[in-house]
Amino acid sequence: MPVESSSSSGSRQAKQKRKSHSLSIRRTNSTEQDRSGLQRELLEGQSCDNLDSLGRMEDSKLPLTLRTNLLDLFSQIEREFENLYLENIELRREIESLNDRLAADGQAVEGADLAKGALKTKASHSTSQLSQKLKTTYKASTSKPRSNSCHARVVGGSRNFNVTSWELWGGDSWIVSSFKATTSRAVCQLVKEYVSHRDGIWDLSATRAQPVVLGTASADHTAMLWSIETGKCLLKYLGHQGSVNSIKFHPSEQIALTASGDQTAHIWRYMVQLPTPQPVADTTTPCEDDVDSSDKDDVDGDAEGPNDCPSVRVPTTTLRSHQGVVIAADWLVGGKQVVTASWDRAANLYDVETSELVHSLTGHDQELTHCCTHPNQRLVVTSSRDTTFRLWDFRDPSIHSVNVFQGHTDTVTSAVFTVGDNVVSGSDDRTVKVWDLKNMRSPIATIRTDSAVNRISVSVNQKIIALPHDNRQVRLFDMSGVRLARLPRSNRQGHRRMVCCSAWCEDNAACNLFTCGFDRQAIGWNINIPALLQEK
Repeated sequence: MPVESSSSSGSRQAKQKRKSHSLSIRRTNSTEQDRSGLQRELLEGQSCDNLDSLGRMEDSKLPLTLRTNLLDLFSQIEREFENLYLENIELRREIESLNDRLAADGQAVEGADLAKGALKTKASHSTSQLSQKLKTTYKASTSKPRSNSCHARVVGGSRNFNVTSWELWGGDSWIVSSFKATTSRAVCQLVKEYVSHRDGIWDLSATRAQPVVLGTASADHTAMLWSIETGKCLLKYLGHQGSVNSIKFHPSEQIALTASGDQTAHIWRYMVQLPTPQPVADTTTPCEDDVDSSDKDDVDGDAEGPNDCPSVRVPTTTLRSHQGVVIAADWLVGGKQVVTASWDRAANLYDVETSELVHSLTGHDQELTHCCTHPNQRLVVTSSRDTTFRLWDFRDPSIHSVNVFQGHTDTVTSAVFTVGDNVVSGSDDRTVKVWDLKNMRSPIATIRTDSAVNRISVSVNQKIIALPHDNRQVRLFDMSGVRLARLPRSNRQGHRRMVCCSAWCEDNAACNLFTCGFDRQAIGWNINIPALLQEK
């Protein structure tokens, strides 16, 4: 879609938003009028607005069906605001009456605050469905296809990547965020920022063996290992000739596995010494739906790499069988085999000791986007742009079965196992689905969001799903689809560009959740999980 059409749609949305907002304020201030008179005024105003809309339709260049749908949706939104306004008037009258009765006791109720809270709570429920319908209608005409941008960002690793669908729209949740009621009291603390990469960070994970360190994979052709407590870079891997798209660690040894746009996957050893941790400042922040006032393009200034950071340049093993970008790789249980996923539409299973190709897993119709292995069983799940994900079963050496699951309507960006018998899949169709391995005909839970979902992760102990979004937000849900929290994001903290990946590390006392994005930084969070579960 040309940028001019998207900009026109964005300006039209902003104009309608300003009109509705000013209408609401103007009518709310007129608390002296009676309800019947207000209803007549609203009907008259609606008739005038309809005439104006018909006049504008003649000058519009949009298709007739699209214009009709758009006008109908805005009419529904306006009716909702009218009902909210009338309810607000009644609430104010009740508050005034209550104030009169309490005046004799020297007490008073802040009418404006109560009315505002009630209005916001009601609006949060009533406008969310309308806004989702509106965004779905405009998805084809205003959103830049991620399938094209995805290829450019991994191969070229451009640091000027622009999330067009978010910025042209002006914020996917402009209706919801304006009236969202904050209910979560859980504490989410931003503990540490890991900054040194010169381009976006696609993937991150924490080691499973001691010492526990954080690994990041970046479009700047490097992978880095970090001290979780101090935020210091401990080691830099420089062996790839293209964007490093994923990083995973061996279950029991100090060995890393990275996948790259240079069509290879590398296995390399590392030796790190953890520095003495420094005291962490208390920056406790409630998990709130902060009003976002930040639109910075990148982390301030070009991050300079540490001069004293050691580097590794030569891998111990290079896996070369793919004919396209290797987008992801993971270790099978036991660490003797690895699986890789590529844009050549195949996933390959390798023997680590011999570097030989054991199996080539074919069947996807389009490029693969992710692969994941089960923590306890010889199971592999691969995701693809063909809107499906496939489950490969290697538990029986003589029979290698595969199951295809079609639960999404757009690219499946990732599918991951839980410790139990579940698979959780995320997609560009803005949904996350939870599946039962014993009966995967249909999902047992569906989470609907307002933005494309990238590489998700599920905590081992409590099974909390962390959702990184294109719109720079990170949300937490339980396995039944109940929203637990949204990580704080403002002009002072949080990601400034799309969030590419999330990873849990529950055994770490300092940070138990990590996220990374195209703002060239990784962030370590401390999530108060008991408080999250108490909110359910």
